Amino acid sequence: MPQVDLTGPAGRLEALLEEVPGARFAALVCHPHPRFGGTLHNHATYRLARAVRAQGGHTLRFNYRGVGRSAGAYDRGPGEVEDTRAALAWLAARHPDLPLLCCGFSFGSWMTILAGGPDPRVRGLLLAGLALRSADLDLVRDAADARAVERPAAVVQAERDAFGAPEEVRAVLEGSRGTRRLAVVPGTTHLFTEDLPALQREAEAALAWLLEEARIP
Repeated sequence: MPQVDLTGPAGRLEALLEEVPGARFAALVCHPHPRFGGTLHNHATYRLARAVRAQGGHTLRFNYRGVGRSAGAYDRGPGEVEDTRAALAWLAARHPDLPLLCCGFSFGSWMTILAGGPDPRVRGLLLAGLALRSADLDLVRDAADARAVERPAAVVQAERDAFGAPEEVRAVLEGSRGTRRLAVVPGTTHLFTEDLPALQREAEAALAWLLEEARIP
């Protein structure tokens, strides 16, 4: 796994770039909350990246500011959105001829919505563990942002997610501008630790749907 250092708004962003032969697309994968142990090595983040590669995509995972070897300090959302934009720009420059997807878990799913949703280079979003409740995200979380994304978005939610039950997420997505898909991983809570292989399977299916919706051959 080649380690790379990206240039972010607050300085260095530690990252891992994993490329596959004959890739169909490239995807950024965003990790969960920096203040609660979230890093690019988080189990769910790792599984999302594996799902991307299983579907034929390059993956870039990175640590937000203040995490691991990344410079800076936690910014309660706005700075992390800028970090995500910088990582997307780096990946797009690295693979300018490939379609781009943006993926994230929990906190990373909101970074995906806020940075990837408005980016015209991003063809679709994969959101796992979309957290509708979290005190530290009050500054950046707004259900209207999730509905406003025009590109297709696939959500993979834990059946017993305390931060957003599947029925709550379904209600939030109603009236979205773009197409939406919601899958539920049975018997799991927010971190999906009860069945990480099932998370990966559902993420692979979600990506297959996204690629079809985005007309990526």
